[in-house]
Amino acid sequence: MSDPIDRIVTELAERGWHACDGFVSDMLVETLAQEARRQWSGGAFHTAGVGSGARHRREEQVRGDEVLWLDADGTTGAQRACLARFEALRLAANRELQLGLFDFECHFARYGTGAAYSRHLDQFAGDESRVLSCVLYLNEGWQPADGGQLRLHLPDKGTPAEILPIGGRLVSFFSARFEHEVLSARRERLSLTGWFRRRPERFGAQRGV
Repeated sequence: MSDPIDRIVTELAERGWHACDGFVSDMLVETLAQEARRQWSGGAFHTAGVGSGARHRREEQVRGDEVLWLDADGTTGAQRACLARFEALRLAANRELQLGLFDFECHFARYGTGAAYSRHLDQFAGDESRVLSCVLYLNEGWQPADGGQLRLHLPDKGTPAEILPIGGRLVSFFSARFEHEVLSARRERLSLTGWFRRRPERFGAQRGV
């Protein structure tokens, strides 16, 4: 069986986005979800904001999730295994698409029942460092009735794509091209969300949340 990374890169080249099931194993999804919940219960998460640098602010009516950034020096074995998959994707995207991706920043994201995130772009104004957005879902047994879709607005098309946050599913898209939003869910919604970036010394990248 071929690696789904090959399909992801092909779809990125052809249409700029892709939803891939089984990016990581079910066991790894379960372990990451347990780690995220344990950290959240311990108070490690914080309310997310919008914008970057001096423009960073909290607007809970716009964005209702809580996040915990992953630090490479403090990752667990499960987190390192997940990050190794993203590294394989980075290498493939650079090899096939010549994107010049340099690093990957990511955090756990938790949406409580009813929380949402309004329509937005992941690339900040005046900062082109974020190139490729990735959302890996960590939700076991997710059903359509649970809601919580990622609504991806497709350029030049009237109907957006709505993608359920099923565990092990990875959604990848070019950060500057696709506005998107997170619809409210009827249960807790977990993900590991990240961005592949170009070199900060070239584009002046700043970390935002």
